[in-house]
Amino acid sequence: MIRALRSTSALTGRTAAFRRPLCLPRGTAASCDNAVDVSSPPSSKRLGTVETSRSPTDGFAASSSYFRREYRPSRSLRTSSASSTHRHHRHLGETPSSSKLVPTAHEALTSLTNRGGGASPLFPGATVAVGGFGLSGTPETLLNALSDDGFPMEAKELTVVSLTAGVDEFALGKLVESGRIKRFVSSYVGENKNFESMFFGGELEVELTPQGTIAARLRAAGAGIPAFYTPTGAGTIYAEGGIPIKYKSDGSMIPEIESPPREVREFPDRDGITRKYVMEEALHADVSLVKAWKADTRGNLVFRGTARNANPDCAMAGRVCIAEAEEIVEAGELSPDEIHLPGVYVHRLIHAADNEKRIERLKVTTAPDENGDKAKVIGGGRGRIMRRTAREFKDGMYVNLGIGMPTLASNFVPDNVRIELQAENGLMGIGPYPSPDHADPDYVNAGKETITAIPGASSFASSDSFAMIRGGHLDLTVLGALQASSNGDLASWIVPGKLLKGMGGAMDLVGSPGSRVVVTMDHVARDGTPKLLDECTLPLTGRGVVDRIITDMGVFDVDKEGRNGGG
Repeated sequence: MIRALRSTSALTGRTAAFRRPLCLPRGTAASCDNAVDVSSPPSSKRLGTVETSRSPTDGFAASSSYFRREYRPSRSLRTSSASSTHRHHRHLGETPSSSKLVPTAHEALTSLTNRGGGASPLFPGATVAVGGFGLSGTPETLLNALSDDGFPMEAKELTVVSLTAGVDEFALGKLVESGRIKRFVSSYVGENKNFESMFFGGELEVELTPQGTIAARLRAAGAGIPAFYTPTGAGTIYAEGGIPIKYKSDGSMIPEIESPPREVREFPDRDGITRKYVMEEALHADVSLVKAWKADTRGNLVFRGTARNANPDCAMAGRVCIAEAEEIVEAGELSPDEIHLPGVYVHRLIHAADNEKRIERLKVTTAPDENGDKAKVIGGGRGRIMRRTAREFKDGMYVNLGIGMPTLASNFVPDNVRIELQAENGLMGIGPYPSPDHADPDYVNAGKETITAIPGASSFASSDSFAMIRGGHLDLTVLGALQASSNGDLASWIVPGKLLKGMGGAMDLVGSPGSRVVVTMDHVARDGTPKLLDECTLPLTGRGVVDRIITDMGVFDVDKEGRNGGG
């Protein structure tokens, strides 16, 4: 039942020691010895820059100057000559076999063999895990090489695993359009229109999977865990089966392949409540393609901000892993304590020659109103919803705000309340949108919008992010909805045959025990049909998971007594 309550009328930085880089982004100056400081902020592409001397209080919202240093490397390993590469190895005190550095992406991909020798793992039907979230942390150089018409056609009918499908005609989007992919395993594909058209036209198989489940399955593969149980998706079509994987190519919109049912078992949760859990198998990859900020010649990797996302998880899952890095230094130049992914997982390393680093959704600080209040810019019914939602925040809470309307609630946090906002793509401690000249493609939220980070923020891999979600360590989750029901059911991710976006991380967020779930939405859809129903008519994101619903017409509490809370 449902009860109406009332009407609702820095980026933290650090001073980095300069190291002599072996490879820097294309377009840098010609000599490291002639470095100069410039006071202009970095462009969104961040080509040819290395950040320096930023204090912990300098965020992108700060007024202090942002410096960058341009280099002219005196020796570059970007070469196609085997003999010159050998000379560089000798200079570094390494043999060609001890360094994992390869001159080009094409050579790295075509010279692959399975560990211990044997045929190339890029065979027809191979599984390829690709790091990145949206356009952040995407291995552009490797994807461009694999998408090229001149690349050997043995790499075809691939199964590609990635958290998101990217955008048209860029990086992962190029690979989709190359015709090399047979099946795509992803959590969210809503930004790639070509992808969506190919799926509905029967040209592409799409296996929609919750984002946290993808990360956990990849990590399980790298850790030697064959399968595990998770509350994510219990009680939904994801567990019961029947999600279209491939449509017929005759335009009839009739599914040709549907997802099978998954094994479900019951276990007591941490509070002793028996819940349903879905069994998931490890997701092994034949080849992993990942992107790092820094690397050394032994393949040890350092990531930056939310560009880490699922890159470590993909690397761990691969029989063979190729990494590209923006900056490559000699082995020993990186402190062991700053390495995020040990080189044992990396088999080939290249310089990130294609390093455009597009920003998918540039969001900047909102201009204040005439009274200097930024929050008041958001008005109307949605403004009322957001102001009421902000009253759910209690001092000290760890909170996840879903994409869209819920994100706006952060503008109304009371002055006497401090909360920490989590982005499921790998950040705890989201700050305000950046100023217009300080947007950073390595710091985005779950909606792929540019963000800053507050002092004391932390970044982490996707698998760690969803571990804290799934483990019930967040206090509050606020999500939007297509529909919500009087018994706490939530539908937010698909309109069969019309709207294909994917569940993203929503199934993970609402399926976690112990976290309070608040839904924010307009009371009626644009066509006037109600969104608050006795029973949802769309496929569910979670069953019996919602605690409170806030609309422009009222606040409603859901009585979940006797329900299973997610399955």
